[in-house]
Amino acid sequence: MFLESIFTPTTAKRIGFFILFDILISMATIVIAYLLRFNFFITNTFFESMMQMMMVLIPLKIALFFMFKIYFVAWRYFGLSEYKRLILVHVIIYAVFTGLFFIFYDWFDPFPRSVIIIDFFLSLSFVGFLRISRRIYLESSKKNLQVPTLIIGTNNRAAHVIKSADNGEINHNPIALLSDERSLNGTYFSNLPVYTKSSIVEVVKKYDISSVILTEVLESEALDELFTLLHGLGVEEIKILEMFQENEPTFKDISVEDLLARQPKDLDRISIANFIAGKVVMITGAGGSIGSELSRQVIAFGAKQLILLDHSEFNLYQISEELNNENIVSVMISVKDREALEEVFVHYSPEVILHAAAYKHVPLCEENIKSAVQNNIFGTKNVIDLSITYEVEKFLLISTDKAVRPTNVMGATKRVCELYARAIPSEKTEIVAVRFGNVLGSSGSVIPKFQTQIENGQNITVTHPDITRYFMLIPEACQLVLQAASIAKGGELFILDMGEPIKIVDLAKKMIELSGRDDIEIEFAGLRRGEKLYEELLIDEADFKTEYESILVSQDEAVDYAILSRQIDELRYGHELEILELIVPEFKHNTGETRLKN
Repeated sequence: MFLESIFTPTTAKRIGFFILFDILISMATIVIAYLLRFNFFITNTFFESMMQMMMVLIPLKIALFFMFKIYFVAWRYFGLSEYKRLILVHVIIYAVFTGLFFIFYDWFDPFPRSVIIIDFFLSLSFVGFLRISRRIYLESSKKNLQVPTLIIGTNNRAAHVIKSADNGEINHNPIALLSDERSLNGTYFSNLPVYTKSSIVEVVKKYDISSVILTEVLESEALDELFTLLHGLGVEEIKILEMFQENEPTFKDISVEDLLARQPKDLDRISIANFIAGKVVMITGAGGSIGSELSRQVIAFGAKQLILLDHSEFNLYQISEELNNENIVSVMISVKDREALEEVFVHYSPEVILHAAAYKHVPLCEENIKSAVQNNIFGTKNVIDLSITYEVEKFLLISTDKAVRPTNVMGATKRVCELYARAIPSEKTEIVAVRFGNVLGSSGSVIPKFQTQIENGQNITVTHPDITRYFMLIPEACQLVLQAASIAKGGELFILDMGEPIKIVDLAKKMIELSGRDDIEIEFAGLRRGEKLYEELLIDEADFKTEYESILVSQDEAVDYAILSRQIDELRYGHELEILELIVPEFKHNTGETRLKN
């Protein structure tokens, strides 16, 4: 314990250590300076002046080192800025000593003035080397333990990563960089060679790269190609630089969301801000995947007040705590409760309503048809009817691609909601719907399910080898929803451009590849009840482009409102499937399960 306490580093011990060695080094440099000045033979005449120089210069040096906080720099963090300060202090010390020499010339005489210059450079070299020696040792020893790393991108973020690696803050040893700029090929960036991206294969092989860090943003397709190439070259660790926390970089692994993400190129934030800013906005289903992201966006775009409405206590609590804004009101009711819902309209007078409340899971809706009808159809009808009664400026219905030629109850109920939103007469309330496909990472969706199976070491279960789905990131989908609402005039059914559909089996293979595991296989379980092989976004091709390429508008013919209302009312008394098929003639209920062998 005694020896342990002696060798345990403290600030006082560090200061004492440096003072002792500064004294010894200063004595040594003065002796060497005299030896160099007199060809390694100091006469008795000048020996006394050498001792006088030590008596004056060394205390002066220690005092100014304290004054300029040289002794308070941690040994391992002594760097270029600290060395610049050390140079400045030395200039001051030797300038002061020179002044004292001329003031007290008789006391110093005889004194060789050239010794002052010689000792200045000797002291700066030896004292500086002492302080940087530990860092040199630590960095050289750590580089042997750090992972040989290739950095993609030549920017300030890359420079910070290199600096963090040099300081031993991350377990990476940057060896080279790749850049899109051909003019940088053959140059050096933070003392590391720069190559063009086209030479990535040669660079990985030449330097035996084990890790790659991305400091620039790549489109999903380019990122997918890069991942496939690096994985084929045996590079298992591929990191994306996210941010810096307390001056240290944080990284994340490439996720399937990164590879599937589609960034809308015509996102109009000004249009969204003009639509939302200063308004009282109510979001139903505010605690769900879509509702919670809409809530974040609405706050970000400057809503005057945000009413979060959800029947789930846990979901509502989570989004309320996350936003933590004084302009937020949390209302815990169900859209099925018309009386309670009406009180909200009376009390808060919402100007914009974003209706995201719905039961969305196909298998659960198949097992609970009545509940799906009550919540999705009658809940939506309540919100639309009250919006018209209380003259809400704009009502927006969140719909789904499952509403197109539905084969399940959930899709059929959402199609009924689209028809009702289109048919109901409304003079002062603009009623619109936005239809899109799956969003990446939403609760209960296929990606979190696959991820859980991989983490548990289970085989991934896919229903059918040919099944496809559309995907979009939640934030981008919600921004496009708000953008569509901003240009709506009432009666439109907007459709978001979801790109090309993705085969779920390919998604599963990519997630296995990203996990780095080789013990996971894919099993085919067969289509579930209500599930279909592929989703569609259009019932027919009669669609028109809007001013934004990412948003289309469907020419959905309005049905007779009186007939539709009567048919919807009949749903209250049972025979739900028959009535849904009557309202939505294209509804072909898939009641069986198709089992497939592995």
